[in-house]
Amino acid sequence: MVKVLVPISGGKDSQACLELAVKLFGVDDIRGLFCDTQFEHPITYQHIEWMRQHYGIQIDRVSGGSVLEKSVKYGRFPGGGARHCTDELKIRETRIYCKALAEMQGGFEVWYGMRSAESAQRKKRYTDKISEDLYEPHEVMPGKYPKYLGKMGVRFRLPILDWSEARVLEMLEGRENPLYRAGFPRVGCFPCLASGDRFKEKAFAFDDFGRRQFADIQTISIEIGKSIWTSKGGKERNANCMICEI
Repeated sequence: MVKVLVPISGGKDSQACLELAVKLFGVDDIRGLFCDTQFEHPITYQHIEWMRQHYGIQIDRVSGGSVLEKSVKYGRFPGGGARHCTDELKIRETRIYCKALAEMQGGFEVWYGMRSAESAQRKKRYTDKISEDLYEPHEVMPGKYPKYLGKMGVRFRLPILDWSEARVLEMLEGRENPLYRAGFPRVGCFPCLASGDRFKEKAFAFDDFGRRQFADIQTISIEIGKSIWTSKGGKERNANCMICEI
C-alpha cells in the first residue's frame, strides 16, 4: 500500500521530499510519480532512472502529451498566465493518477516540493501553510485539484516549504541532477519556455540536445506565428533569428 506519493520532476526539491519520505517510511510504502512533458533533457531522464535505482522505489511515468503539442494546440508558448504545460501535463496527470490510486487502495499523502523561498509569488501563495500539516488537495491548489480527492482520503503535505536552497543541497550531498552543476537553476523542461530569455538562450546553446530543441521550437514558432523571445533584450540579441519576430 502506498503511504506517500512523491511527484518527481528530476529537480532537487522533489528529490529532497523523496529522501525525507524514504527515511521516514522506508522504500516499500513510497512511490514516485514522474509526469513526462516530453521536453526534458536526457540528463534529467537519466537522473530519474538513477533515483529509482538509488532509492529502490517504484517510479511511475505518465504523460499527457508534449509541451510543443500544447503550444500548437493553444497557438502560443507557455508564459505569463498561460501555463498549459503545468496545468495539462503535470497537474492534470497527477490528478488522474491520484484518483485512480485512491479508488484502488484508499487515501494516501502526496508530498510536494514547494518552497516559499523560491519566489515572492510562492511565499504569498503558501503563507498560511505549515510544513508539518496535512491539507486537502484543493486547499493547497485551489482550482487545480477537486474537492472529491479530499473526500477520497488524499492529503497534501509541503515538507520542505520553509527550507532554503542551501539546506536542500546540503541534504542531497551532490546527488542532485547534474544540470544544476552545469549552471541551470531549473531542470524540469529544457528549457522552461515560460522562463526568461537569458535562461532559454543558455539552454539552446548548451549542447546538441539544446540545439535540437531550438530547431523544433523554430518550426513551431513559424506554425503558430509567435516568438519564443519575450523581452526586448531577448528580441534584440536574437534579431537575426528567424523566430524572433514572425
